[in-house]
Amino acid sequence: MKTENPPLPSGYSAVPPGKLANVETRLEMFARPPAKAAPETDAALVLKRWLSPEIEAYRALFSAVGEDWMWVSRLVMADDKLAAILRDPQVEVFRLMDGDRAIGLLELDFREESECELTFFGLVADAIGKGAGRFLMDRAIEIAWSRPIRRFWVHTCTFDHPSAVEFYQRSGFRPYAFMVEVIDDPRLVGLMPKNAAAHVPLIEF
Repeated sequence: MKTENPPLPSGYSAVPPGKLANVETRLEMFARPPAKAAPETDAALVLKRWLSPEIEAYRALFSAVGEDWMWVSRLVMADDKLAAILRDPQVEVFRLMDGDRAIGLLELDFREESECELTFFGLVADAIGKGAGRFLMDRAIEIAWSRPIRRFWVHTCTFDHPSAVEFYQRSGFRPYAFMVEVIDDPRLVGLMPKNAAAHVPLIEF
């Protein structure tokens, strides 16, 4: 895997106070996987394109979906940079709607030639485990491979749902690399409540 980041040394590396470290798994596919039987889901589920979402509304759904999994990147990103991404015609944002309620977020990034990154994919907590995730992934695969791409890829991490890697593999992705990410703990700087992502220990200093 090509990367500008230096490799970590073997053995243990200390994580500075106030920081978090997680292991990222990168996965990819090079062809559209065979279609599977459609899951039984609520007929009210509809995936809707979200054109040029307002930053505040976008971050609200981003947080509703990602707070339990320590999604923080779009919370710390400068408004102008985030706005440029969301308004880029090669970035497609979708909301999974259950009636009038948004219960999921899907973001596909086609800015790299011949590739699509599944940038964000997730559901609010009470929608998990009911078939909505499979419905959303099937739509993501359909949309991505309707474009002239050769590679569809995604990354997940140890902060994510414990079944995430298995789910992506069942969907046709294959792991190809690990990365370690070190970030400021967003719960210590007020970006998330201190009880967010309870599976990630909070170490106050």
